Amino acid sequence: MLALIDSHNHFDDARFDPDRAEAFERARAAGVNAQVLAAVSVRSWPKLKTVAASYCGVYASYGLHPAYLAEHRREHLDDLADWLARERPIAVGECGLDYYLPDLDPARQADYFTGQLRLARRHDLPAIIHARHAVDHAIKFIRRFPGVRGVVHSFSGSEEQARRLLDLGILLSFGGPLTYPRANRLRGLIRYLPLDGFMLETDAPDQPPSGHRGARNEPAFLTEILACVADLRGTDPAEIAAATSGNARRLFGIVDGAPARPH
Repeated sequence: MLALIDSHNHFDDARFDPDRAEAFERARAAGVNAQVLAAVSVRSWPKLKTVAASYCGVYASYGLHPAYLAEHRREHLDDLADWLARERPIAVGECGLDYYLPDLDPARQADYFTGQLRLARRHDLPAIIHARHAVDHAIKFIRRFPGVRGVVHSFSGSEEQARRLLDLGILLSFGGPLTYPRANRLRGLIRYLPLDGFMLETDAPDQPPSGHRGARNEPAFLTEILACVADLRGTDPAEIAAATSGNARRLFGIVDGAPARPH
């Protein structure tokens, strides 16, 4: 069986509360041996910590998601610094910019994003970056922090933007949107990206693959993302699985199914 890493999801989400254990077993049966859980706000951190500690191969990342801007307070960046020092997660995030949703002040978003990039660099942790309709601005802020590592999750930008991110040492991650036949730009891009430049994700419970449109997404569906990428590239799925899982292990410091640093 192929070994896969779901590089981005929200397995702590309440939509998994009724059957989280069963969803975890379905993922393991599908070959998804590790999952990276991205936080969204201060209030999400304790539950995310509990979920990550309850399942083998499930790892925590703590951050302040731009879509939850109304919940964030300036002191939450100080709280995040404390959590990073105490809990030793494998990443900072989900952080970034969202220019698609209305009523999210760009200046406040930038403040939280740069604050989290600063913390990521200080703690030598990768940043899990959200950049919806905001890739160029995200790149601008990333450039201010030379040496920062990370990934732009659910990448939806252009080939030129992809190259600029890769040149900065930032990986890209792809999930359910890639499986939709009308996603021409994404499907064209994935054919030519270097194998060491991207990872696979589900973003569960959101962004389900085309075969599950309208349903709750879950980590087990990562195999469908893998199959789509392999088909588009004309490559053996085993090669894609090995490369993308290897990229995730290197970025997040996951060694033989365990994090290089303790939770």
